[in-house]
Amino acid sequence: MILSRVLARTRVRAPRPGHDRAGALRRLRVDYPRRGRRGAARFVPSWRQLLALALLGCAAAAGLLGWLYATTPIPDVNAEARSEATVYYWADGSQMVSVGPVNRQNVPLSDIPEPLRNAVIATENATFYSDPGFSVRGLARAVVNTVRGGELQGGSTITQQYVKNTYLTQEQTLSRKLRELCLAVKLSRYLTKDEILQGYLNTSWFGRDAYGVQAAAVAYYGTDARNLDPSQAALLAALLKGGDFYDPGLSEQHRRRAEARWRYVLDRQVEAGFMTRAQRAAYRDFPEPRPRSVAGGMAGQIGYLVDAANKDLRNRTGLTAEELGRGGYRVRTTFERAAVDRLTRAVEGVAARAAAGSGGAPGGGGDGAVGGDGAVGGDGAVGGGETQFGAASVRPGDGAVLALYGGPDATRHFTSNADTAGVPVGSAFAPFVMAAALRQGVRGDDGTDGTQALRRALVRADAEVFLRLGEAVGPAEVRDVAVGAGLLPGSMAALEPRFALGTSTPSAIRMAGAYGTFATGGLRAEPYSVTAVTYRGAPLEGLERPAARQVLEPEVAREVARGLRDVAVEAVAPDTLRALGPVAAGRTGGADRAEAAWFVGYGEDLSTAVTVFRPGPRGAGLLPLTGPDDGELPLRAWSAYMTASAAAAGGG
Repeated sequence: MILSRVLARTRVRAPRPGHDRAGALRRLRVDYPRRGRRGAARFVPSWRQLLALALLGCAAAAGLLGWLYATTPIPDVNAEARSEATVYYWADGSQMVSVGPVNRQNVPLSDIPEPLRNAVIATENATFYSDPGFSVRGLARAVVNTVRGGELQGGSTITQQYVKNTYLTQEQTLSRKLRELCLAVKLSRYLTKDEILQGYLNTSWFGRDAYGVQAAAVAYYGTDARNLDPSQAALLAALLKGGDFYDPGLSEQHRRRAEARWRYVLDRQVEAGFMTRAQRAAYRDFPEPRPRSVAGGMAGQIGYLVDAANKDLRNRTGLTAEELGRGGYRVRTTFERAAVDRLTRAVEGVAARAAAGSGGAPGGGGDGAVGGDGAVGGDGAVGGGETQFGAASVRPGDGAVLALYGGPDATRHFTSNADTAGVPVGSAFAPFVMAAALRQGVRGDDGTDGTQALRRALVRADAEVFLRLGEAVGPAEVRDVAVGAGLLPGSMAALEPRFALGTSTPSAIRMAGAYGTFATGGLRAEPYSVTAVTYRGAPLEGLERPAARQVLEPEVAREVARGLRDVAVEAVAPDTLRALGPVAAGRTGGADRAEAAWFVGYGEDLSTAVTVFRPGPRGAGLLPLTGPDDGELPLRAWSAYMTASAAAAGGG
């Protein structure tokens, strides 16, 4: 009725009896452009016309949604909800490990405690039991954001999230959002709210490869979901926002985020009427979850290898941890089983002999491993004060990571020591300072070529020389050379005078790759650990081998390589390395072994880095290396591995 009245008042009139047909036809047209107005004003619609257009638009939108609703059937459960294992393969194609089947155990709603249900509803969808299955405000926000060219986002209801988890894909498009809306409304007619909530809590991802509240309860608290108290339930509800973002076991930074989100979940329950303020006041202490652990098949070095492969996949393809956790992938890695075994035997042999000589026990369990965010004391299982080893071996000119040593056992010490970001590299950083100086044409005090003096300083690990050299060249120039060679910008320390002494904290993987740049005449090959992936039979794109690129002038790289060969010949016992042929190496000197010791070197086919350090209690940084031979441990492990590798390559 309103629409017909508005249209009638915009000069759309039917002919009356007694009037001529031509005049009637003239009066039938809408008064637009408007008569009686001049210039641009003729094209400004009246409010009645605007209202008519708005009503027509709403009617068209309602008709479109009605059509979509009528023509959208409830599909079968999607492939992601029927997730399968992900299989990782060695470089030769043989199977390394099968991760899965997906860690999920469906439980009835009666086994999910009311405090957990309330926590989820309060934070995810407070109107869950009264809404029609969708949020008009959330949908409008998603549409506006998409029109603006942004990523499709919007406050989905629990019903919509259950639909996405169970029937649709995770893609962020408007068409998927509309289908999600229609299916949410349909499911609300066929399923009760309790059935929808039960399905949502059994299909959601909580991090730690746990799908559903039962698997999450076991992963975080080692108990069944029905045994969770309200405080523990609040943390699990917090994890729905992003399991890999709020898992407190990953690092101190993650723990701070998790604690803030946990408090928010409890406060929201008070606001929503699920909890009184007096009840809320009883939960003041953060419910610390159990340390992270991995499946039995991930014991030894396997868990570290899988972790490195997953990081490489995420960096190169954009896959999220949640998507990888859903399974269904076949991952071909660069890791060579024999090389991993040789590196493990070399490191653990040296560690065992060191423990026997000192009465200590390197590589034990506990807390205080080096966290991946650069702070010592992340998740892990290494007791403060116990000597730890990390190592990585890379193929120069190619970048393939052939082997790594992440710690004594991935099921007891989760954080990989080969990929730490909290151990200062000390004077093993000197080659980058030398390269920066050579690029600027540094000369001796008498005006002659200064490269011989630099090589002698490199052999002696002369901290005073490299401190002055770093000041003369400039810390920014040294940083640029180091990053260009392959160290990550995030691992670089503050640009102050001591920067040249190796206050930066690159990982063993990155140090092995960066030294490989000197081995190849200045060609940088980005380290990588995955060569090919298929997902449910289809190849995954974006995994072409990273192309090497020239980052240092060949003459600069060659001069640094000569200096590194001098280190290997003059500063390291020649008898130790004679079987390896030409070797170039850098290491920490006696002056900077207080925090960590390093040995990095390359031969014809391998560039390998080994580090030794002692983590302190959580958040306390590193403890000094106090053993009389601690500084020699990286060299011993490095030479044992490289000698075994040379023998294997020669058929010995």
